[in-house]
Amino acid sequence: MAKSITEIQAKSDQKRGVKVKGFKLHVDDIALIEQASKSLDVPQAQLIVDAVKFYLDNKKAS
Repeated sequence: MAKSITEIQAKSDQKRGVKVKGFKLHVDDIALIEQASKSLDVPQAQLIVDAVKFYLDNKKAS
């Protein structure tokens, strides 16, 4: 039996070890993330991950 697109995508995500994570953010915060992503030439997801890691590293040092 043929698999649906949703099933194929779910299997691919599981294989790659990724999962969808959504947030409701203020439109100004979204614009800030988009602008920073473009100016730094990094994907938005990578920018957020890097920012969280940077925050945790610096919080430990305090």
